[in-house]
Amino acid sequence: MTRRFVLDAWAVLALLQKEEPAAARVRELFEAAQAGDADLTISLINLGEVIYRVGKVKGERAAWETLAEIQQLPLEVISAEEKLVWSAVTWKMHHAISYADAFAAATAEQLNAILLTGDPELIRLSDQIQIEPLTRRR
Repeated sequence: MTRRFVLDAWAVLALLQKEEPAAARVRELFEAAQAGDADLTISLINLGEVIYRVGKVKGERAAWETLAEIQQLPLEVISAEEKLVWSAVTWKMHHAISYADAFAAATAEQLNAILLTGDPELIRLSDQIQIEPLTRRR
């Protein structure tokens, strides 16, 4: 059975920044997705967060180049349709998480998927949605 994962911005940034051991796990899942053994998804809101953060650090050109690279990966991008927005609003109303993080939680909930994240705010929600926590060496 193919497992479905939702990546938040934290997971993708860990991969881009080669922050181990999180990056290794994200790479492993992309390899599994390429082989058809995993489905990977990200909310358009969370992808936007990745791109603006790359742009803040490396400049706008690098941001758009990063987007082009990500678009070549086996990663489905979910738009912010009305149902997802209202679900994210509900997550944000009830939990101390960022609005972008609320989209990651709502996407995982909607798809009945495992949320791949290292964000402590999201990891605290593991009693409500499936979470696979990632870590970075400090």
